[in-house]
Amino acid sequence: MSFEPWWLIFVPVVFALGWMAARFDFRQMLSETRNLPDSYFKGLNFLLNEQPDRAIDAFVEVAKLDPETTELHFALGSLFRRRGEVERAIRVHQSLLTRQDLPMPDRENAQFELAQDFLKAGMLDRAEQGFQAVMHTRHALDAVRALIRIYESEHDWPRAIDAVRHLHKLVDEPVPQLAHYQCELAGGMLAAHPPDLEGAARALEAADNAMRQTGSSPAAETRVRMLRAQWAAASGDVEGQRAHLQDVLTGAPDYAGLVAEPLLACYETLGQPDEGLTLLHAHYMRVPTLDLFNVVFRALRARQGSLPAWTFAREALRAHPSLLGLDRLLEVELAHAKEGASGEHMIPGADLGLLRSMIHKHTQRLDRYACNHCGFEARRFYWQCPGCNTWESYAPRRLEELK
Repeated sequence: MSFEPWWLIFVPVVFALGWMAARFDFRQMLSETRNLPDSYFKGLNFLLNEQPDRAIDAFVEVAKLDPETTELHFALGSLFRRRGEVERAIRVHQSLLTRQDLPMPDRENAQFELAQDFLKAGMLDRAEQGFQAVMHTRHALDAVRALIRIYESEHDWPRAIDAVRHLHKLVDEPVPQLAHYQCELAGGMLAAHPPDLEGAARALEAADNAMRQTGSSPAAETRVRMLRAQWAAASGDVEGQRAHLQDVLTGAPDYAGLVAEPLLACYETLGQPDEGLTLLHAHYMRVPTLDLFNVVFRALRARQGSLPAWTFAREALRAHPSLLGLDRLLEVELAHAKEGASGEHMIPGADLGLLRSMIHKHTQRLDRYACNHCGFEARRFYWQCPGCNTWESYAPRRLEELK
């Protein structure tokens, strides 16, 4: 391809066009800067001087004068909420909503941001109202997720279930805790006076359906079995109660400590206490836990006397050394001694009271369940952590066993 000299004409033409475009952009930028209200620069100055309150007032004035600065307003509100300055975030978003000329998309965005501010501040009623107001906007998915969290924290299980159903209409998203919502409903119905057996049965069936749809977990399965056992007990079906509790031993062996006492009581009611004790003893040898140790030791002590109980305790503590196990053992021995049967002690001449008090002092902090998400410790077992509201975050073992 040959070079034509007249092509050189294009070089100064292209250069001139570029120079003119640059001049035009620079003049446009200067024009836009001159059009910005003074409040904008005052607000920036207040921010630089760490005067956020006066900066907010200045930017509110900017938003009134120039609708295009609403993005700046949203950025400020989100910044304040992240910093924990929720009151300032609320002021920012409320000021936007007071504008009559605010475009509808920005109004919906401001309503959603304000609802998040209220949620962050713990004002659940106002947060719920805010999220409900945007349920038919582009924020519907995030709003319904927030509503689920609100209803969870309020323990409003029927509305939480309805919110999950609404979520499924928007997106195919599993909610594993749905089975627990149904269990909460069933538990409340069984605890009523008189118990609502029909309602509880429907809730438990719904829990089974939820587990089939979202996938089951040992914790959820155990909870459903325990509630079905409670339902059978309320119906006078001791055999059915025993069957459901015994299913826990095979289906979720780590949770045996949670059902050991009622299971043993079922065997006693059916006139088979030795069979029940043998079953729990054998299960402990396979899956030892402190809660199960406590039940087996007390049952052996009550039915067969000191020697079999202490023999079991020595073998158990030798295989799985535990201060908590020793503490509970001594607790039972002291209680027996106070009833006038101290002659059966397997540690003759020992001051069991002093020994137990020394051990108990060191085991108090270990005799707890702990959330594996936030570390919240509790003496009783929870399906949902009271500290962080996480489901199934408690292992069915005491703190000493987890270390």
